[in-house]
Amino acid sequence: MDEMNQEMSEMPNVSVGDVLTGKVVKVEDKQVLVDIGYKVEGIVPISELSSLHVEKAADIVSEGDELTLKVKKMEDDEIVLSKRAVDAETAWEDLEDKLETGEVFEAEVKDIVKGGLVVDVGVRGFIPASLVETYYVEDFNEYKGKTLKLKVIELDREQNRVILSHSAVVEDENDARKQSLLQSLEAGQVLEGTVQRITDFGAFVDLGGMDGLVHISQLAHEHVEKASDVVEEGQHINVKVLSVDRDNERISLSLKDTLPGPWEQVEEKVRPGDVLEGTVRRLVNFGAFIELLPGVEGLVHISQIANRHIATPQEVLEEGQTVKVKVLDVNEDEKRISLSIKELEEDQSRAEVEQYTKDDDSGFQLGDFIGDKLNKLK
Repeated sequence: MDEMNQEMSEMPNVSVGDVLTGKVVKVEDKQVLVDIGYKVEGIVPISELSSLHVEKAADIVSEGDELTLKVKKMEDDEIVLSKRAVDAETAWEDLEDKLETGEVFEAEVKDIVKGGLVVDVGVRGFIPASLVETYYVEDFNEYKGKTLKLKVIELDREQNRVILSHSAVVEDENDARKQSLLQSLEAGQVLEGTVQRITDFGAFVDLGGMDGLVHISQLAHEHVEKASDVVEEGQHINVKVLSVDRDNERISLSLKDTLPGPWEQVEEKVRPGDVLEGTVRRLVNFGAFIELLPGVEGLVHISQIANRHIATPQEVLEEGQTVKVKVLDVNEDEKRISLSIKELEEDQSRAEVEQYTKDDDSGFQLGDFIGDKLNKLK
């Protein structure tokens, strides 16, 4: 009798609401038995193991685990305990701190439900579909078991409501990258980017956190009708930074400035004596500018346009006209090419005369004939 009284006196005095520690001695499908040093083992029903739905108790605990538990109910020789209640109390305090500080934390997606994702944060946390990503997601199945970075958006303890957001974390990270990029960029830098969008006025290029604009005039050395003629979405290109407007978060870029210039190695493509076809681009009072290659123009001086005196180039030529020209001189450094239409016509006349005299067996003197021809040219 004395031994029984001694045992009773050593047993803890347990009341509803107490928090105590126990060791798992048996794990059954729908409940867990825990030794809390009391005259009977405590029971933790499967519904009291977690704030989320649990199929088997073994998914949550194992024999030998030390658990902190709250006494939910005591009647006769049965004591009902809750792990969920202790976890929830700690979780709510932690979540309230996280809401106040804006702390970013990680949690695993436990379930996919209508309208969003469910995570275990000590209590049931919900991520609405609209707060999962910064873009539309059609199928959320791949998110199950995935660990996401989250922020607390809304808490209501009475309603047991915990709203979390992953997209808010992504937006913050994007903003941080954008600001870092804006501060690091300087005019003149050459960077690699990815073409994101093509518009009527150019192409937006992702520089790794922020888009910059390559205006259509900066896509190529020659005239561009449509940006899609030069670049395509997803393409990786090198671009040069033209200017950075940090206040308005605008970056101007150039693709053209990273490409070989139209005049580069032009002396290998255009040589004195060459006869080329070109397009009349501009008529000025002293001559005509002829485009020989994309972005490369040469000048036919007014004195080299015709074999007769002309007052203006417009008497003979018009803009957009295709003409043949002879190259007189090429200066790559000064980006200057001298051309002649007159010399080409004279060369052609000489060739015609030579061919005529070669074919003619009459007694005419060659010198007389050439003199006559040249007088006509004059």
